[in-house]
Amino acid sequence: MNSPVMDMLNVLTSGRLLVHVLFGFVCGLPLLLTGSLLQAWMNDAGVDLSTIGLFAFVGLPYTLKFLWAPLFDRYTPSRLGRRRGWLLLVQLVLILSLVLLAFSQPATSPLTLAMAALLVAFFSASQDIVVDAYRRESLTDEEQGLGASFYVNGYRLGMLLASGGGLIMSDLISFRSVYLVMAGVMLLGLATTLLSPEPDEPQGQPRTLREAVVEPFVEYFRRRDALLILLFILLYKIGDTMAQHMTTPFYLDIGFSKSEIGTVVKLFGFSATILGGLLGGVLILRLGIFRALWSFGVLQGVSTAGFALLALLGNNLGGLAAVIAFENLSGGMGTAAYIAFMASLTNQRFTATQYALLTSFMGIPRVMAAAPTGFMVESMGWFGFFLFCTLIALPGLLLLSWLQRREVS
Repeated sequence: MNSPVMDMLNVLTSGRLLVHVLFGFVCGLPLLLTGSLLQAWMNDAGVDLSTIGLFAFVGLPYTLKFLWAPLFDRYTPSRLGRRRGWLLLVQLVLILSLVLLAFSQPATSPLTLAMAALLVAFFSASQDIVVDAYRRESLTDEEQGLGASFYVNGYRLGMLLASGGGLIMSDLISFRSVYLVMAGVMLLGLATTLLSPEPDEPQGQPRTLREAVVEPFVEYFRRRDALLILLFILLYKIGDTMAQHMTTPFYLDIGFSKSEIGTVVKLFGFSATILGGLLGGVLILRLGIFRALWSFGVLQGVSTAGFALLALLGNNLGGLAAVIAFENLSGGMGTAAYIAFMASLTNQRFTATQYALLTSFMGIPRVMAAAPTGFMVESMGWFGFFLFCTLIALPGLLLLSWLQRREVS
């Protein structure tokens, strides 16, 4: 057996990647607690589609997190270390924010609901910053692809529990109780933080706040094609993200029950997500990052077109299962390559800040492009909307081809 295969097997069987599955899980869980599950709660309370679409703005912290990320590079808040110290603090406040969200009233106090959701998003985004930095610093460059795939699988598991599990539970208990259960589940993140080793601190880390704020951006924007790389990150998953933002109202609108959505969309598709994440990590090693991004990006576009086909089929469980399985498979592969690409661009002196900058651009479609999706559906219909989401992914793939010829990495 050749050395690369042996090295990969050693990494897979060492148990070191389990930490990144668990951190991925507690990062993925809060995302949909202010996303699809909150949409279902608002829909159940009689909130109109336009307002549900506008609630995408509560995700703004995911696009602005580079503004406070330098604090996580500069300061060490406790004896646990720079990364674990911040994680413990952020996770505690995140749990409290989820409890506050649980006691909100969507129908009578939408502004209070929005503020509580915004707090959850802020501390969830802060957790993402530190977890991304932890993963980049605790794994070698060669392990980033596999680390990203394990993180993606954990992330999707968290999303599965928040949305699919949450929807199923909401048929049995109140949405308030569902959110309190989810706050309790987040205690797993605290345990992972306390039991995980602190990564070694790189030489040359910022010694002043000014250095932590200024130097990461100066170092990044001195690179060739720095702005085009950010544009690619913005565009690569924009169609997939816009489509995903309205899938829960879509499923409900064409006649599927909440239990069917929770079972078929989430639970049935999870095996495809696991396979996609693992397959993506392995194929990145064989194909290289650019070929993997291109191949997985094409598959993502085709999977989005599947929703347009489902809009024509209507309430068809077989069609729903096929579309979801393919979407989860391609989504897991694409996200693993996407995350590994961004990790390869960071300087370990400023991991938290530079990774936050890159992932902030990744999050822009989730907020800015997703916000008008409710209006788009009302004017275009479901078929036209999903067809638009398929076509809007093409500019990102064209830019990727241009960057590959320029050999960005």
